[in-house]
Amino acid sequence: MDSIFIGRDTDGKDQKLLLRRANRHGVIAGATGTGKTVTLQILAEGFSRAGVPVFAADVKGDLSGICMPGSKDHRLHEKLQARAEKIGLSDYRYEACPTVFWDVYGKSGHPVRTTISEMGPTLLSRLMDLSEAQEGILNITFEVAEDNDWPLLDLKDLRAALTFVSENRKDLAMQYGNITGQSVAAVIRKLLVLDRDGADQFFGEPALKLSDLMRTDMSGRGIVNILAADELINHPRLYATFLLWLMSELFEELPELGDPEKPVLAFFFDEAHLLFEDAPRALVQKIEQVARLIRSKGVGVYFITQNPTDIPDSVLGQMGNRIQHALRAYTPKEMKAVRASAQAFRPNPKFKTEDIIKELGVGEALVSTLDAKGRPQIVGQTLIRPPSSRLGPATEEERKTVMGRSPLKGVYDEAVDRKSAYEILAKKQKELAERQAKEAAKAKAKPKRRGRRRQSVWEAGAKQMARTIGGQIGRRVVGGAIGAQLGRTLMRGILGSILRR
Repeated sequence: MDSIFIGRDTDGKDQKLLLRRANRHGVIAGATGTGKTVTLQILAEGFSRAGVPVFAADVKGDLSGICMPGSKDHRLHEKLQARAEKIGLSDYRYEACPTVFWDVYGKSGHPVRTTISEMGPTLLSRLMDLSEAQEGILNITFEVAEDNDWPLLDLKDLRAALTFVSENRKDLAMQYGNITGQSVAAVIRKLLVLDRDGADQFFGEPALKLSDLMRTDMSGRGIVNILAADELINHPRLYATFLLWLMSELFEELPELGDPEKPVLAFFFDEAHLLFEDAPRALVQKIEQVARLIRSKGVGVYFITQNPTDIPDSVLGQMGNRIQHALRAYTPKEMKAVRASAQAFRPNPKFKTEDIIKELGVGEALVSTLDAKGRPQIVGQTLIRPPSSRLGPATEEERKTVMGRSPLKGVYDEAVDRKSAYEILAKKQKELAERQAKEAAKAKAKPKRRGRRRQSVWEAGAKQMARTIGGQIGRRVVGGAIGAQLGRTLMRGILGSILRR
């Protein structure tokens, strides 16, 4: 098997995705309800049959049906069979794909976790929407933790490290740069928001091993990894950051392969526009770099979005394989998007691409894939093949059955909280408190040193009176300063005797 059959175009030509060119990435675009999810499903099935593992985000829950064979419902069966016959799919049959379900929240699949350290300050800053100054504080915190061998695994570790940096900012400033209490406090506040969004379940151990996403079953078919994202999509920044982190990890960990005969992993990113909304330029450049270079690691990345213009040109330019479902053009902005989409295809002299995009029916698409030499083929108006797995979601019971026989059952299901920054700093704080308590107890037990007794108000007044009266008597008896001094001495003696009594 050297290709994935997509469908047949109006010229009678079979449109296929060559496995040798599948790592050149792709985009599946189209308005809501035009068939994007089914196209994703048939590509995932094709990769699985070819022995290529798949990772796909399931935003609406419809993709979960890939774990079950196609429906035997009479009416649907007839429609699918008719479509298969029309495009010459003679060996069409129903079959399920080997599937593993994942879920950041651990409800509809195996929990997906990573550590704070693995996520890194750059992606965390994107996740928390930090300012430049706040991102600097986060970088300093990571440096301090690394220099002191404090593992940053979960949110409480990061919070403890930030608190340490804030309390010791004056001592740390000479080595790490200026640290303001206001910036640290702002980062900690945003951590609380992240915690409320449920991100605390995403950070921790056991962390996801990429090798567990790149598995085949006993028959050699690629495992289809489905990320249940119906709840995750309600937190779009976490959703986008997680998938970007996963792409970055694949890029950093996988070896160079050049152009393999088939990809080592096919990665499908649904609702791709969320990756780029409000993203700073530096982050877009990072995505462009990963998209450009990850293909040499044997990974094919496929973006699914309503409109290809949702993806920056610098990234869209890396997409060699394109499947465009219908677009609706009711506003000037939408008309402009249709023109841009049409211009991205190699023209077909038999029709005007811009017009066809607006006329496509459900299950139809304009398809242009790369040929054996890596060149875009002439675009074809294509009837997409029917899937072999179920159209629509799996039931809750079916999902539980699949999870129950998963090869990863018990590997990630229970969180592990080993000694890390939080425990280390809490121990230091406890030791400091105990030491201060001992020092305070010692100081209390020491006998008080006897000092000069403080005179009372009466004593002070008596002494002042002695000085005044004595001075007057002395001046009368002797005269001048000498007489005044003698008078004060005499009165001190008299009053001293009175006070002692």
